[in-house]
Amino acid sequence: MTTEGNGPAEKGIRGEVHQDRFVAGQDLTRWKSPAGRTLARGAEWVTGLLGPYAALIITLAVGLGVTLTLAWAFGEVYESVTEADGVAGFDHPVLEAAKSVRSPAVDAAITAYTNIGGTVGMPIIAVGIMIFLATRRRSWTPVILMLAAGLGSLVITILGKPIFGRTRPDQADAIPPYEHSASFPSGHSLNSIVIAGIVAYLIILRLNTTRARVVTVVVAAAFAFTMGLSRVYLGHHWLTDVLAAWAIGIAWLALVITAHRLYLTARTRRHREVVS
Repeated sequence: MTTEGNGPAEKGIRGEVHQDRFVAGQDLTRWKSPAGRTLARGAEWVTGLLGPYAALIITLAVGLGVTLTLAWAFGEVYESVTEADGVAGFDHPVLEAAKSVRSPAVDAAITAYTNIGGTVGMPIIAVGIMIFLATRRRSWTPVILMLAAGLGSLVITILGKPIFGRTRPDQADAIPPYEHSASFPSGHSLNSIVIAGIVAYLIILRLNTTRARVVTVVVAAAFAFTMGLSRVYLGHHWLTDVLAAWAIGIAWLALVITAHRLYLTARTRRHREVVS
């Protein structure tokens, strides 16, 4: 993986204020819209009362509530589309196409790959990266962001499945080991796009070249994309389960990144006051 920065990496708060603020020359602590500036003032006020990490956690909690509401609304729209046989009309043809290209060797390879995004593989990878980034940067921020991103996507998955209770494809069309929870949304797809996305974001904060940033985004996107498609290939999810998971995951990831930007804004301004 590409190294962070061009010189010795700054640690702790100084590293956050001086390095995490800028991506491709853009200052993440500058808010152009009135809504953004209002959010920034609110984050500064909460930071003054409770401290920067408390403000970050509160913002993430509020963001999770917003995302759960969006997920519920998305599910309602999804049910309407399913009843009208709109996007869901692709589900069966796509599954049939996947079945037509299966082979024992490919089945085994994709089953092994999809296990990386499961309840064992993904947490191990996420925790390993989280510890590495937190130790390297001497900051709790990677821990808070990755825990929030991962736990948030898990909560959305756990709450979403029983609410909508969609049936998975028939076991006759699936490759074992079989899964028996509800199909909507795809947990593998949701968790992989959120974890890959937040890891890419944290890495990009310390990268200085466009090429390195593009490579990081492409690798993260390819991982999330192929993980989602693997669920359809194996017959464990419908295509619309995966599409929904991607949409919800992107929304949650955007809110986590926004929360971090608000944290950086309040942190930077407090740092300036202390220095001056």
